[in-house]
Amino acid sequence: MPSDRTKELKKIMQQRVMVLDGAMGTTIFSLGFDEPTIRGEQFKDHHKDVKNFVDLISITHPDTLTDIHRQFLTAGADIIETNTFGATKIGMADFDLPDLVYDLNVAAATCARRAADEFTNDNPDKPRFVAGSIGPTTKTCSISPKIEDPGFREVIFTEHVDSYYDQITALVAGGGDILFPETTFYTLNLKACLFAIRKYFLDHNTSLPVMASFTITDEAGRTLTGQTVEALWNSLSHFDLLSVGINCALGAEKMRPYVEELSRLAPVHISCHPNAGLPNEFGGFDQTPSEMSQQIGAFLENRWVNIIGGCCGTTPEYIAAIAQA
Repeated sequence: MPSDRTKELKKIMQQRVMVLDGAMGTTIFSLGFDEPTIRGEQFKDHHKDVKNFVDLISITHPDTLTDIHRQFLTAGADIIETNTFGATKIGMADFDLPDLVYDLNVAAATCARRAADEFTNDNPDKPRFVAGSIGPTTKTCSISPKIEDPGFREVIFTEHVDSYYDQITALVAGGGDILFPETTFYTLNLKACLFAIRKYFLDHNTSLPVMASFTITDEAGRTLTGQTVEALWNSLSHFDLLSVGINCALGAEKMRPYVEELSRLAPVHISCHPNAGLPNEFGGFDQTPSEMSQQIGAFLENRWVNIIGGCCGTTPEYIAAIAQA
């Protein structure tokens, strides 16, 4: 049975397109965060580099994180994502921080919850929502990272399920409204996450809206592991999703045919949060907020999407332009 939150979101999407926020990592680095800043006092002596683990500022700089959420909300975002993209036990093992899963996810969700509640209280006619961001990790269940040993596996399905379950538990405890596995490049990882979500719902006799988003990594219209849009949707269609979408990798212009196809195939709400174009030779993004919002205009005019936002390269300025569109 749909939760009250699911009913509320569906009602809003009957009336208008909802706006998702932008790229947390891009925004954090635009503020000048470096290795010592991200470490803070709490992790100044940690033995591994953590600059690429921006989730850590949920603990080391919670006030700054809350203010970033406020900037996206001011720009017009209806849904803000928690700063937890890499915050599973499997993901955090890369930084030798797996024991922090619960504390970090609760801290991140609490920051987003605080900002969302401030804006909802100021304008109850425009409620704001917190989506628990759940990344794909860098490890897959059926692809060996060792060329010389094709049978080797870094992780198995049940380990992914347990890892996701721990993150889900903490995101809900911190006040998340939505669970949002995103940037999926490998469908079996996403299925493990959805299995963990279902298990959590059954164990706790509860339900939350679930969004899911995957990544098309090339102009052939396939995921990194070779699935087409149609094949991937068929893999997920058994699960009761609030929305399914495409994000990252391609910019809006090159993502267009796949968003159109997904909107035709899937009888659920459609989300999209593309990068600010393709990265340049320095790994940055040259597309302006105005250019990106113009490209997204076609998605809106054709009614292909119900939720629209930004991925890599998109700061609050981009979300303001998208919200205006």
